Amino acid sequence: MSSPSTLARPVALQLINSVLRHHKVLDEAAASCKEFSVLSNRDKAFVWLLISTCLRRLGQIDSLIEHCLSRPLPSAAWRVNDVLRLGLAQILFVGTPPYAAVDNTVSLATGDLYRYRKLINAVLRRVVREGAAWCESQDAERLNTPDWLWRSWCGAYGELVARQISVAHLREAPLDITAKDAPGPLVEPLGANLLPTGTLRVDPGGSVADRPGFVEGHWWVQDAAAALPVALFGDVVNSRVIDLCAAPGGKTAQLCSRGADVVAVDRSRSRLRLLKENLTRLGFSAELIDADVRDWRPCSPAKYVLLDAPCSATGTIRRHPDILHLKSPNDVERAAAIQDRLLDSAATMLEPGGILVFATCSLQPEEGLERVDCLLARRPELERAPLLPHECEYLTPFINEHGDLRTLPLHMAEQGGMDGFYAARLKRKY
Repeated sequence: MSSPSTLARPVALQLINSVLRHHKVLDEAAASCKEFSVLSNRDKAFVWLLISTCLRRLGQIDSLIEHCLSRPLPSAAWRVNDVLRLGLAQILFVGTPPYAAVDNTVSLATGDLYRYRKLINAVLRRVVREGAAWCESQDAERLNTPDWLWRSWCGAYGELVARQISVAHLREAPLDITAKDAPGPLVEPLGANLLPTGTLRVDPGGSVADRPGFVEGHWWVQDAAAALPVALFGDVVNSRVIDLCAAPGGKTAQLCSRGADVVAVDRSRSRLRLLKENLTRLGFSAELIDADVRDWRPCSPAKYVLLDAPCSATGTIRRHPDILHLKSPNDVERAAAIQDRLLDSAATMLEPGGILVFATCSLQPEEGLERVDCLLARRPELERAPLLPHECEYLTPFINEHGDLRTLPLHMAEQGGMDGFYAARLKRKY
């Protein structure tokens, strides 16, 4: 990457403050930041790389800052801490030439921060000399994972897997693509790798819309893991499928591509507009309904219902490292309560013999297996319909002991990993 302009680093400082101090989602903070919007594409890419790296490695970075300071910075000097964070990220992880990283980071200390320039310069120069060796001695997986997530993942998967999850989160995620038709013809024009699951995987970066076949509606962006739950329905040709919490519409598009008659329900009008735009580009159609799933009911029960429920999204940390610093156990608890209500509503939409697929992009058992167990305990008309290996060969590596689908960021590591996803298939008995 060529050298960024002098405008880039102040914007990065502004955005890192938005995430860590004002608890804004990074995507939303960037979208609402006028200074970011006027940057060149080169500068935007640098800012995004710098912030994402800082958020992924924040535990390591803060530990190194603490190591360099004889005493903690006063609380009023929190901006100095953010300046140092961006500087260390550049020196140790982004690959910025040390002299440029030091000089340009020190230049961020203006106004009331000017008196900290000597301190910032001294810390950064020490990191240039000694930082690489310090990094090698750090427990990166543990430092970069918040305590509550570490305890949760160790409890659910064991420490070894928890470490592998944390390692996967340190890498930038590739761009995954679902083809409207057979994926094979798109491999060469997209320069893609075809995964065993049928997903096309390409290097990230650049404008999605500029890639071959996007404008023509030949494909859409969808992580390899997110593309799996729809397969739990099997053949849905000419069948009515109710897709709940449907926007932005990746699974709606999948269902349409499989020949289903889709009813897509979401309570966000703006997200439904995006869903409609995506379907129009792809040449698909579906019945779109603006409603809260907890209150809405169809005119008649359906054979198939999909609920991709809102959740903490901890399975998508490799794409959204700000989640590490924005979510808490309270968010998981709130999401679980919402999921219970959504599942109860979804269950009432099924005809006898009908199939409900429940999915979340969370690594937390409270937002997956535990929700299904609670649902089955309070609704005797439902039973688990375990996924069997012979049904879909490419799903076999992801089937857990309950017959549910569970992907982890460490899966397919050699090919670039995948998001963490959970999906269970349930059947209405009567």
